[in-house]
Amino acid sequence: MYGRIRSWILDDGEDPVPMFRDQPLLRKVENVRMLDRYSARKPSFGTLYLTTTHLIFVDHDAKKETWVAHMHIAVVEKLPLSTSGSPLRIRCKTFLSVTFVLPKERDCHEVFVTLQQLSQPVHIEDLYCFSYKPSNDDVPKGAGWNFFDFQTEFQRMRVPNDAWSLTLLNKDYELCDTYPRYLYVPSMASTTVLLGSSRFRSKGRLPTLTYLHSNKAAICRCSQPLSGFSARCLEDEQMLNCVLETNPNSKFMYVVDTRPKINAMANRAAGKGYENENFYENIKFHFLGIENIHTMRSSLAKMIETCELKSPSMNAFIGGLESSGWLRHVKAVLDTSKFIAQAVGVEGVTVLVHCSDGWDRTAQVCTLAALLLDPYYRTIHGFQAIIEKDWLSFGHKFTDRLGFIRGTDNRELSPVFTQLVDCVWQLLSQVPSAFQFNEWFLLELHDHAHSCQYGTFIGNCEKDRLDLRLSERTYSLWGYMANHMNEYINPLYKPDAHPDILIPNLAPQNIRFWRGMYCRFEGGVHPRESLVDLLMATSDHSSSLQDHIRFLQRRISMLKEKLVKVRGIRESDEDVKAAEQLKDGSLVGTESGIIDNKYLYEKKNLTEEPGIVDKHISQVSEDGADLRDAAYPSIVSSAHGLSLDVSPANITVEQLVREMESVALDWKTLRNVKECACSAPFDHSSRKYHCWCCGEVFCIRCVDKHAQLPGHLSQRAVPVCRPCFQLVKRALTAETP
Repeated sequence: MYGRIRSWILDDGEDPVPMFRDQPLLRKVENVRMLDRYSARKPSFGTLYLTTTHLIFVDHDAKKETWVAHMHIAVVEKLPLSTSGSPLRIRCKTFLSVTFVLPKERDCHEVFVTLQQLSQPVHIEDLYCFSYKPSNDDVPKGAGWNFFDFQTEFQRMRVPNDAWSLTLLNKDYELCDTYPRYLYVPSMASTTVLLGSSRFRSKGRLPTLTYLHSNKAAICRCSQPLSGFSARCLEDEQMLNCVLETNPNSKFMYVVDTRPKINAMANRAAGKGYENENFYENIKFHFLGIENIHTMRSSLAKMIETCELKSPSMNAFIGGLESSGWLRHVKAVLDTSKFIAQAVGVEGVTVLVHCSDGWDRTAQVCTLAALLLDPYYRTIHGFQAIIEKDWLSFGHKFTDRLGFIRGTDNRELSPVFTQLVDCVWQLLSQVPSAFQFNEWFLLELHDHAHSCQYGTFIGNCEKDRLDLRLSERTYSLWGYMANHMNEYINPLYKPDAHPDILIPNLAPQNIRFWRGMYCRFEGGVHPRESLVDLLMATSDHSSSLQDHIRFLQRRISMLKEKLVKVRGIRESDEDVKAAEQLKDGSLVGTESGIIDNKYLYEKKNLTEEPGIVDKHISQVSEDGADLRDAAYPSIVSSAHGLSLDVSPANITVEQLVREMESVALDWKTLRNVKECACSAPFDHSSRKYHCWCCGEVFCIRCVDKHAQLPGHLSQRAVPVCRPCFQLVKRALTAETP
């Protein structure tokens, strides 16, 4: 079975393959029931389609489709047979839990076995990203892979400089194979010190720079020392002293061990442990108590069990949430990050951060601390950059932690990245005006980290990704997001409101349960439209209208030029006669050549004082500079009797009509829109999208095109539905000579 599936994905066989929704179909099962615990009395009846990439349930009567990506599946369970059939329960990494009841046990067993094989491929090169082909060619394969450059990001922080320099000791990943090839270390640290420190640190992960603040205080990261109960390393002690010397504004530095102290002490028995303050001078040591990956895995599992209670009472839900400890762990991560941010940004003290191996808790707190310190990381591009730097380049084990392939030790699985996304959401909820991205951006990032549809998160470190040639063989998530950027903009974002360090209030009552993540697929517990979605639609509509207004102002200005030009030609004979009368004072009603004709007076001013034209045009539109370049020569030339064509030279009535009708002035409200034009129903988990051309509401599959509308001045590509895309395309083709 697995070999046949793999051949269908990778090879072009001669035999025709049955297809469903443009995907190879493995199996089709009729008369399947889908159970929803919130509407158990009204189960959905439909057809189950098993393709090479998705499990799809289609309820034809309700016109509803439920798609489950194979790589999103965490657990597949065959439940005991019932009188109505053979139940199959699927739990997903996106927190979707669904139960299908198949009429025949044999069909259920075949689907069960196939899903087990497809949700965890044997080889990493069997992952979805290596065979994924987008339905359209809007995003080229190389898009997004060059958005982030490790050295460019440090140059933004003004590194290298006198205190910090680039070392090439890890260029071939010989110093530390889980670190990036380029490392920034203290300029004072010699090669001997770097090599010695690397040998003394777990996995060779020596102290290295990850963030430099404007006050010269830095955040550095590493792994635990191999100190045991009494071992010491002079080179490592010198290394920390070199880190301290990079900051002339402080006489000491913090060493933050993110683990509980009892865990760090237990590691001493294995020859590891933590720094001995008797050997390291001028450091202040802090344990900040974030639990390990095993505790986090268990905590999330308990919280999901609470969310899946069949008849949740208030006591059961609150008690289950408390006993899981998930929110307590989220607060611990945020507390540690806040401590680091205040130490660096307020006290001006350098901080060295580590946990055990420095790729889980260390990545979390370094990311969040930088997010609090630097407004750039609170933008979409900046947040992508910090994920690339602190998670992908510095070696978070995505393949192991998210369980991409079969054979991964279950003890390696942990929701470390999910916890980071939750922490960012906590900050976003508390200070929404400080972040350029919205909740949908975080959900998309979380889901695609698990989907393996893009190559961005494949592998355990930078070296793995280079060995797999992911940038050549797969698509980048950043390229996809760049093509859907309008979906992720936070309408409440005010970049000037929070230009400096962000200090959140982490009182217990401010740490919230994220219903939009962990219960987003639960029907009947969500409003149809969220406030953020309504604000985004309003913001997009306003942006479209403003762009259209600027375009109309430009057109009005051009038409006025044409009118002035035509009027000047028709009255040229009168102008000559009037000018002669001015010379001898014979104009009726004037003496001594005094101008009494308003038209000639304005024309004379236009000729003698060109600045008036600039003033007039700047009043017509905010885009005054552009209009001056286009309109000023034409108006002045007309006044001088010259004939210069106005750009565009030939504006037809048909063209004007097309331009006016290409932008929707009224958008249909999102409220009470129950289904798309394709009959796909809208529920709490499906987003609604406006077509900027016609103003109607569609689902994501019907608004999968972007076009430049003729009625927009900016000519940026905006979302349009498929029929409008064809109309705009035909109109542009007709105008092309």
